[in-house]
Amino acid sequence: MKTVVSLFALAAAAPALAQITAPDDRDDIVVTANGIAQPQDQVGQAITVIDAQTIDTRQAVDVVDLLATTPGIRFNRNGPVGGPTGVSIRGAETSQTLVLLDGVKINDPAGIGEAYNFGPLLTGNIRRIEVLRGSNSVVHGSQAIGGVVNVMTAAPDAGFGANASGEYGSFETIALKGDVSGRTGIAAGGIGASWFRTDGISAKSSNTERDGYENFAGNVRLGLAFSDAVSLDLRGYYINSDVAYDGFSAALGEVSKLDQYVGYAGLNLALFDGVFSNRAAVTYLRTDRTDFDTRDGAPSFGYRGRTLRFEYQGVVQPLDEAKLLLGYEHEKPEYTFFGFGSRSGADADLDSVYALAIIEPVTGLSVTGGVRHVDHSQFGGATTFGANANWSPNGGVTNLRASYGEGFRAPALYELYDTFSGNRNLRPERSQSYDIGVDQSFGDGAAVIALTAFQRDTKSQINFDNATFTYDNIDRTRARGMEASLALRPVEPLSFSAAYSYIDARDRSGRPAFEGKRLARRAEHAVSVSVDYDWSFGLATGATVLVVGDSFDNAANTVRLDGYALAGVRASLPIGDRLEVYGRVDNLFDADYQTAGGYNVYGRTAHGGVRVRF
Repeated sequence: MKTVVSLFALAAAAPALAQITAPDDRDDIVVTANGIAQPQDQVGQAITVIDAQTIDTRQAVDVVDLLATTPGIRFNRNGPVGGPTGVSIRGAETSQTLVLLDGVKINDPAGIGEAYNFGPLLTGNIRRIEVLRGSNSVVHGSQAIGGVVNVMTAAPDAGFGANASGEYGSFETIALKGDVSGRTGIAAGGIGASWFRTDGISAKSSNTERDGYENFAGNVRLGLAFSDAVSLDLRGYYINSDVAYDGFSAALGEVSKLDQYVGYAGLNLALFDGVFSNRAAVTYLRTDRTDFDTRDGAPSFGYRGRTLRFEYQGVVQPLDEAKLLLGYEHEKPEYTFFGFGSRSGADADLDSVYALAIIEPVTGLSVTGGVRHVDHSQFGGATTFGANANWSPNGGVTNLRASYGEGFRAPALYELYDTFSGNRNLRPERSQSYDIGVDQSFGDGAAVIALTAFQRDTKSQINFDNATFTYDNIDRTRARGMEASLALRPVEPLSFSAAYSYIDARDRSGRPAFEGKRLARRAEHAVSVSVDYDWSFGLATGATVLVVGDSFDNAANTVRLDGYALAGVRASLPIGDRLEVYGRVDNLFDADYQTAGGYNVYGRTAHGGVRVRF
C-alpha cells in the first residue's frame, strides 16, 4: 500500500492515456459516447482510447492486459490467460460492463448477469478499443451502469494491404495472426485470423498440472458504397476457445469449449444532402459453451446464449451546431442450459426508444442530453436520463467536463431461471452516476493531464447469496473516487504515460454483516506507468509498471488479496521497410500474486516474434 500511495503524486502530476486514433484517422474522434463519430471535445464523459500503435507497441496478447492500465479499470481472472475473466469499471460489478465488438453487443445472455467473459477475447486483429467510464443507458441501454468497452477491428485502408505476425514464448506458447484488406470501386473489405496456444500452468494454486489453452479467432468486413448517400456494412467475428481449468470435479483435466458467433448487417441512408442520416441494422450474437469433466468424456453441462437485435438510428442535423438523435431497438435474448439431469431455457423481449440532443449554444461549449424508455416483457417499463457538457474556453487547450447518467439492468435470464440458483423475484438494478473533470494540454500537446472525480449509487444490485445459494438484490451500493492520467512527449523519440485511480466501492445495504464493507475484488488504488523510446538507428524500447493495491476476495472482507506490482520490458527493431522483430519479458521480477483467490497467474515469461507488412 505504501508503494501505491507514494506513486499518487507521480500519477496526479503525470497519467496512462493511450494515444487517440479514430476510425477515420483523425486523432480526436470517438464513437462510443453517443453511437456516432464526434470530436472528443464535444463529449462530457471520460473516455480513453487504446489505438493500433499502442496495441503494437505494448505487444499485448490479451485485451485485458491493455485495459488493466486504463484509469478506473479493475479485473479478476480465474487462472492464467484464457480463464474466466471479468472487468469492472469504477467499482461496478463485472455484469455492469457493456461490451461491444464491431458495433455488436456481445454480453452473453446465458452468462451470470449477462457478464462478458473477456478470457477468450485476445488482441488478434483488434486495432482499437474505446473505454467509456460512467453510466450511459440512454445510448447503450441495459448493462451500461459501470461503463462501456468498445472493441473494433481495423477498417480497410485505400488500396490493398496485408499484415502477418508470429511469436513464440514461455510454456510453449505460440501466437499467429494475419489480415488482408483493401478498397476498390464501391467495395471495401478485409479478412483476418489469429491462432493462439499454450501449454499453460495450473489454473488453481493448489494443483501442479498444466492447464493448456487454445484460441482461434476470425473476422471479416465488407462495405459497399452504392452512392454518397447509400451504403451497406457487413461484419462478422468468430471465436473458438478450448481451455483446461480446475473447477468442481475432483478429477483433474476439466475442459471448457466455447464457440462465439457475432454478426452485423447495416444499411446507411443519407437524405436531404446529409441533413437526415439513417442507419438500420440487424445484429446477432450466439455463444455456445460446453464443459467436460475430461477432454475425451461426454459433456457434463453447457449453456447457449443467443441475442437477435434490430436497431434504427436517425440523426437530424439542421445546423452545424445542433444534432438530434432518434432511435428504436428491439432485442430478444435467449438462454438454454443442459446438464446434471436437467434442461431449462427462457427468453425475453426488450423494446426501447430514445432521443438525444447535442447542441453548441456558444463557441467552445457542447451540451448533450437525452432520454430512453425501455419496455421489458417481464419487468415493464423503465426510463433513464443522461446529460453531459464539455466547455473549452481556449480552443481545446483546456476542457472542463461534467456528466450525469442513469443506468438500468434487468436481471439476466440466468439469474432468474437457472435451475439451481435462479430467483424469479429479482428486481432490476438502477444507478445514478456523476462525474466532473478537466483535461489540460501544455506545449502544443507535449503534455496532457486529465483529472476526474466520480460517484455512482446503485439500487437493487444483484448478488449471489452464499447463505441461500441463490441470487438476491442488495438494496444499495456506492462507488466514488478519482482518476488521473498524464501523457508526455517532451521530445519526439520519447513518450511517457501514467495513470492513477482511487475507487472506494462499498456495500450500503444496511445488512449488519456487510454494511460498509468493500465490494469484492476491487482494489482501492492502482497505478500504471509506461515509457517508450525510439532510438535513432530504429530500435524501439519500452517498459510498463502496474501497481495494484490490496482488495478482498469476498463480500464479508475476511479473505484478503494482497496488492502486487508487475513490470514488463519490450523492444522491437525494423529490418528493412516490411519486416520487424520484437520481444518482451512480462512480470520481470517474477511477482507472486492473485486476482481471484486460489487461482494461479504466470510468473516471469519471455516472448519473441516477427511482424511482416505488405
